[in-house]
Amino acid sequence: MAREPSVLDAEQTNADSSRRGVSGGNTGLLDRRAYMRLAGVTTAAAAFSGVGAANGDDYEEITARGQVIRIGQGETYENKLFDLTNGNSVVLLVEGGGSVIRNIGFKGLHRGDGFMISITAPRGDVLIENVYLGDGSTKEGESFVHGPGAVFYHRDASCDVTFRHMNVQGWPNNGFYCSNTAHGGSVQFENCYGKNNGVSTYRVAGGNDSIVNCVAYNDNTNYGSGWGGYTEDSGRPVWVWNGGTVTIEDSNFASGSYPHAFVMHNGGAASMTGGGIDGNVHGSGLQQSDVSSSADLSMPSGVPTSAEAAAAGESSGSPDDSEDESDNESDHDLPNVVVFDGDGTTSATSYEFVVSDEVEPSTDEEATIDEGATVNGTHAEGTVADYRDAWRFDGEIERLTVDGDAAVRVNGEAVDPADFDDVLENVILIEGDESGATRYEFEVEGDVEKSNYEGASIDEEDVIEDSFVHGSVADWKDAFRFEGELEQLTVDGPGTVLVNDEPVDPDDYGTDLPHVLEVEGSGSPANFEITVDGEIELDSDDDPTDEATIISGSTVQSTVSDGTQTFNFAGAVTDVTITQGEATVSVNGEEIDPSEYGEYELLPHAIVIDGTEDDSASTYAFEVSGAVVKSDYRGASIDDEDVIEGKSVRGAVGNWLDAYWFEGDIEDFRLLGDASVDVQYNARDR
Repeated sequence: MAREPSVLDAEQTNADSSRRGVSGGNTGLLDRRAYMRLAGVTTAAAAFSGVGAANGDDYEEITARGQVIRIGQGETYENKLFDLTNGNSVVLLVEGGGSVIRNIGFKGLHRGDGFMISITAPRGDVLIENVYLGDGSTKEGESFVHGPGAVFYHRDASCDVTFRHMNVQGWPNNGFYCSNTAHGGSVQFENCYGKNNGVSTYRVAGGNDSIVNCVAYNDNTNYGSGWGGYTEDSGRPVWVWNGGTVTIEDSNFASGSYPHAFVMHNGGAASMTGGGIDGNVHGSGLQQSDVSSSADLSMPSGVPTSAEAAAAGESSGSPDDSEDESDNESDHDLPNVVVFDGDGTTSATSYEFVVSDEVEPSTDEEATIDEGATVNGTHAEGTVADYRDAWRFDGEIERLTVDGDAAVRVNGEAVDPADFDDVLENVILIEGDESGATRYEFEVEGDVEKSNYEGASIDEEDVIEDSFVHGSVADWKDAFRFEGELEQLTVDGPGTVLVNDEPVDPDDYGTDLPHVLEVEGSGSPANFEITVDGEIELDSDDDPTDEATIISGSTVQSTVSDGTQTFNFAGAVTDVTITQGEATVSVNGEEIDPSEYGEYELLPHAIVIDGTEDDSASTYAFEVSGAVVKSDYRGASIDDEDVIEGKSVRGAVGNWLDAYWFEGDIEDFRLLGDASVDVQYNARDR
């Protein structure tokens, strides 16, 4: 299964392609993002050394040529004017915390692809201020149905971003696509202005997200007069996803011709104080206090009104804002210190610990930085004798193990290592392969938890149930720390597995199909369909067709009356549907409730979009007259980033299949690309 490559939000984005093409991670071959063709990659430091020509206003003019400019940890990128009038694009790729983007103007109607600012930093603070993205964009350079967007916060980012004095207008695929904060990190909008952005202007989710003194609305502005013209009036000013309670203060939103000014999505929550909402609020979850029904849509103070003004820093804000900026930059140091003090001890003390966020070696309390001390993600370890080791970190110490007599202090206070859980002693690393997806599951003897060991991602899609784990990788890594022995391991795909840095053979750990599924009849015929996210086989030497059993990859369909049908499978049960009669279903000897698995009745017809014979990506959108659900028919993948909204579907295929069950008729279908399409009516009867 292709993993949100990981943006488990409704819309697909090209930003992931630019990110992964540069630095690897949870997207790539199986990333369902369209493929962005990059003309060049530049670091922020290199961009200072003559990529354009400075003018008299103390900013540098740069002609867009498809370049990706990478802003790393602690870097500042400022006073640039990008000329987009030639039809090319540019990406500012924010890869490190402690970074600042300031005084940037994008001039001209954008006609390229992807997002202009793409944020992937895994931790730390990021400041983006005084940026003009107000000339809008067309969809002509982008194959995806929604077109390009302005700002994208990646699924695997976990930094805290402040957007201040931003002017973002006329972008088809979101102004600020930041709902991935539901999985970590945060965004704060201060004195920002958005207008006529498709899908949404402020797309947020995290409990630490905030929108303060900002404006967003729709009207009939035409963008790009002289460049072909473009009007985008089809977006939610605010779209809140499920992730926490978003704070909104003194901000104003108006829907214009769009049906809603404010949309709460699937349990999204927000608290709004002051300001105004002119238009409908869709969904529950918005708490309002002193919110007017009329909105003040004037531009907040300090927002740049042109690309040139932004690049020159003419609208950088008041002196108070400058003080805030200095405070922001001074907060980049990690706030906490842990010291391992071996002074006065007669033998060496080894230690290791895990923190919830970032950790790095330090010289606090006159400690040495020992080359033998190592840090891997959020895990650090070392040894002290008659000297000190010190580490700065953010968050909390989650696990701590100390073997020896050295004293331990956190922020100057002595702590007892016995008060902390021990560090889990073993590491399992599942390394994906770009040739295809790999599904895995394993079980260990003791505790297990996710880890970013060796740069592995930490993804909510990977499931831990007590000591049992299952997930999937493509061209990225998953890692877990655990205690005890590895008792069972199943791997389906080209990926490899290492335990404590040593390759292991899954065949040495249990069977390929370790779970047992039983369906027991009640005396009269019962028809059922059951789907798992791995493989499933009938536990019988007979041909499945002899027992009226149809097995296709991960799905079984059959009928049971008096006896019991038994299946072996890998993965987890994802859907159980009893279409007629009654039956008892058990997994590994425990009865389960079929109503807790799956949401839909069996739909009769199938549509398959096949990209396996096409070298490039294809996007599609269609609408049916009845219900529609995703399917693994013909071995298709089921992917969260393909979107179903009511009776409408949109998605993309690369070198894989997408399939859907539906009822009724196909009323509209659009395809951009060379994928093949096959519609099978009454497919279940074939």
